[in-house]
Amino acid sequence: MNTMKARLDTWLGRFTMYRLILWVLGILVAYSLLLNVLGWLTFGLPQMLVHLVLCLALSYGSSRLLALLFRTKAHPDSSLITGLLIYFLFWPTFVPTDMAGVALACVLASASKFALAFRGRHIFNPAAAGAFLTGLTGLNIATWWAATPAMLWLLVPGVLAVLYRIRKLLMAGVFMVVATGVVFAELVSRSMTVGQALWQPLAQRPLLFFAGFMLSEPLTLPPRRWQQLGLAAVVGIVFAVPYNLGFVANSPELALLLGNLAAFFLGQRGRVELVFKGSKPLTPGTTEFRFEPQRPVRYAAGQFMELNLPHPDRNGKGMRRVFSITSPPGAPEVTFGVGTGEPLSPAKKTLLGLQPGDTVGATAVGGDFLLPRDPGAPVLLIAAGIGITPFLSQLASGGERDTVVLYLARSRAELAACEQLEKSGARVVARLADGSAPPEFMDDAGTPRIDARRLQELVPDIRDRAVYISGSPKNVQDLRAVARAAGARKIHVDSFAGY
Repeated sequence: MNTMKARLDTWLGRFTMYRLILWVLGILVAYSLLLNVLGWLTFGLPQMLVHLVLCLALSYGSSRLLALLFRTKAHPDSSLITGLLIYFLFWPTFVPTDMAGVALACVLASASKFALAFRGRHIFNPAAAGAFLTGLTGLNIATWWAATPAMLWLLVPGVLAVLYRIRKLLMAGVFMVVATGVVFAELVSRSMTVGQALWQPLAQRPLLFFAGFMLSEPLTLPPRRWQQLGLAAVVGIVFAVPYNLGFVANSPELALLLGNLAAFFLGQRGRVELVFKGSKPLTPGTTEFRFEPQRPVRYAAGQFMELNLPHPDRNGKGMRRVFSITSPPGAPEVTFGVGTGEPLSPAKKTLLGLQPGDTVGATAVGGDFLLPRDPGAPVLLIAAGIGITPFLSQLASGGERDTVVLYLARSRAELAACEQLEKSGARVVARLADGSAPPEFMDDAGTPRIDARRLQELVPDIRDRAVYISGSPKNVQDLRAVARAAGARKIHVDSFAGY
């Protein structure tokens, strides 16, 4: 089971969040066209094809034009995703006013990324903003026709794949339970059977589509998990409770926009320009990159930052990448430790090609790989290779916490940040696969494989420690199973799928 999960993590890790969503939406579009040919949808194939071209062309074209006007760079994946979302929000038709409304929604969605933005970061989900503003004009109203029973066969696995990849299954689950519960109670009160009251919100209302592709948009979520869960519950209520204020009534897009506004005040607000200061090798296959932020960046030790790295997108992963922050919060420079061994991806080549004074944009900060709030709570940090990076920020944050670090690497040369590890005061245990001796301040775990018995020998009080594991998906899954078998009760993981 762990091997299958690790393989799934590795395979999905080949796609960035944006590219995976783009692929899934593209497959759903093809599926919707097939359903129409088979008679399960009745829009008319010409209407659907024209609707698709209209949504993609206007979303992509208006985004490029606005990027030129605002002297910034367009994000092609983002504009195409917006176009595909609008494809599923509005009814395909040849009615001129309705088509004008769809066109307006596409342009307004693109414009919202620039006009309804703060420091270069959009506040609202673009597709929802475009749909809501278009509804106010009376030209067209979003119908969210993706909520069709026939679409469920591919919609469910597509949504699950996206939510699993971006680690938002729990958040989406909270939204689904709350929204379904509210709708269920309303329908049962109208004398609908229990089965019908459960089926209708899942198959005939856009809860799944909303949770998988709209609510989960990374740039419009607060950074912490507890914030995301609370937001999901609130949005679920606003989504499902009927109301009419005269000029506006309840709608999925309005519920999402209200949630976006709340999230905006909870996180790092706006894009941050980072000025490249330099780099240095940490190991033969790892490099530290240093940046000076143009304004203070709020983050906690162990969190990640998303960078926008324009480069020739030959591997189809988009421009944005997530990196663990290695510098402590409040430091004048923000640093990242990045695996730079061959083969190099286009994104890594871009990083290595930066010159002092070059700038990149930080578009988001997030993550819940955080040490316990109680500074007296003992921890065990297990790092496999590049997995040491999130721990460096935590160890550099100081404090008198009882900390044990188990560092797994191929050789002594592959041990990164040894000086920092020694200064941290933590007990560091190294297991080097080639049998080489670690630095004197580290305990040598030898070459035997780390199994449950060996882990108990190295850390006898593991049951009393919160365990944090970081590394590749396969290493994380294997080490989690080992830690659990050794008696660990609180295990937190962070995996690196590669980029």
